[in-house]
Amino acid sequence: MDKIWNLKKQGDLNEVKHLSAALNVNMVIARLLVQRGIKTFNDAKAFFRPRLSDLLNPFLMKDMDKAVARVEQAIANKEKVMVYGDYDVDGTTSVAMMYSFLKSRIEHIEYYIPDRYSEGYGISPQSINYAIGNGFTLVIALDCGIKAVEKIADAKERGLDFIICDHHNPGSEIPPAVAVLDPKQPECPYPNKELSGCGVGFKLLQAYCQKNNLEQDEIYDMLDLLVVSIASDIVPIIGENRVMAYYGLKKLNTNPGIGLQTIINLAGIGGTEITISDIVFKIGPRLNASGRIEHGKKSVQILVSDDNEKSDIIGEEIDSYNEIRKTLDRDITQEALDMIESNDELKFMNSTVLYNRDWHKGVVGIVASRVTEQYYRPSIILTESNGLATGSARSVRDFDLYEAIGKCSDLLESYGGHMYAAGLTLKIENIPVFRQRFEEIVTSQITNLQQTQTIEIDAKITLSEINPRFYRILKQFAPFGPHNMSPVFVTEDVYDAGTSRLVGKNQEHLKLDLVEPDVNSGIFAGIAFNQKHAFELITSGSPFDICYSIAENDYRGKINLQLFIKDIKKRDIF
Repeated sequence: MDKIWNLKKQGDLNEVKHLSAALNVNMVIARLLVQRGIKTFNDAKAFFRPRLSDLLNPFLMKDMDKAVARVEQAIANKEKVMVYGDYDVDGTTSVAMMYSFLKSRIEHIEYYIPDRYSEGYGISPQSINYAIGNGFTLVIALDCGIKAVEKIADAKERGLDFIICDHHNPGSEIPPAVAVLDPKQPECPYPNKELSGCGVGFKLLQAYCQKNNLEQDEIYDMLDLLVVSIASDIVPIIGENRVMAYYGLKKLNTNPGIGLQTIINLAGIGGTEITISDIVFKIGPRLNASGRIEHGKKSVQILVSDDNEKSDIIGEEIDSYNEIRKTLDRDITQEALDMIESNDELKFMNSTVLYNRDWHKGVVGIVASRVTEQYYRPSIILTESNGLATGSARSVRDFDLYEAIGKCSDLLESYGGHMYAAGLTLKIENIPVFRQRFEEIVTSQITNLQQTQTIEIDAKITLSEINPRFYRILKQFAPFGPHNMSPVFVTEDVYDAGTSRLVGKNQEHLKLDLVEPDVNSGIFAGIAFNQKHAFELITSGSPFDICYSIAENDYRGKINLQLFIKDIKKRDIF
């Protein structure tokens, strides 16, 4: 299916001109900044030179004073405290950060990660029984808990207090915890509604330090954990998230914690400049793999490790889990795609709901993402767990998956998530009627535009505008992520220099050498992954248009700029 190229609004021309002059940058750079809401010299200074002093006051968050007071009480009374978190990257980094900070202040402290298979997502009854049975009086729950109303009410009756640090959408009722920290809850005035779960935990530690007149350096030293959560949970990298990610990457690149250094080495990115993309594709999947294949506590163990040898041993285990995860991911994705292709009814639906009792629960979320990418429609992948169908859902651009699933809530045992990703559990016998209703809801709401992949274009430029200074400024737009993606450009009317070719194991990629007519700008190298279909067009001698981002290519120590081409189209009026 052809992709839509959508040229973003180019910004008010006067604002662009003013910023161009104020910063002494060209109009393209100024336009990219204005598109991101940066319109003055001071805006640009804050964007290009983030400061930790720009972080928001944590006491703006509802219940923060109560949370800090309860932590202080636990420390003063030498209580037994449990740090509890989800088994994914956000949860395990949250737990590692909170545990690392509190372990020198609380003698009796443990961390607890629920088992994905026997306990499931969120606050588990088993964990509450364990806490009460072992004399714990306070649980700090991270990256979960906002919908655990009945469980936390039960714990409260039995003498167990909870502090919730969550970032997911709440239900109609807020749990009766001692304090609930979640910027998405009603009447919470905290300006940043898009913190990661680890980010909410960080704000609690920041507030504790402020209240007790402690130096912030101790918590800033854990920003490497926080940036891993920010990148892996795909939260917007703007505002204070960008500040935390910026300094987290600095820490990750210069002096990461022992456990993260082990993961970096195993991922083969030691000695390189680690980016948000490296976290998403190389660090995060390894930390996720232990919770998917064995147990999420392994990830916490490595993240809190202060011993290189022990860290390396755990790291080898985690890396082996990641290899298993990759195999399961590949095989189950192929089974899911085959299931759709062999069934015309499934093939031509506006949504996908697939169930196989033998699929591994730990990878259904990844498979849901792959299927969504392949067919570009809301997709749900289910497997059996504890006698129920459970799984993950992923959405497409601008379609509210969480709302659509919510309209089927009477068929579900539980569900949670947000607009683009959700988890759900239902009785196996309800799958057929759920599939039908979900399809009806999607069909009634989704538009043709939402079912077509759209590439957002920041600006039209010529290849001759790309030079070292231009790219040097572009690099300072990082860290890239949601709401601050790496700029995407369109260049029209380019030609093959005559040396473009197919590359890759199966000749599936294009290695391009491009020139512009009547412009003495030399030959520009480009790579177009999985775009073999465009080979005939580019070698036909006719002009074509490209959309791409710009990056450095390090080949045998020689660094050159390279175009990462996202799509190629026959020359047309854009």
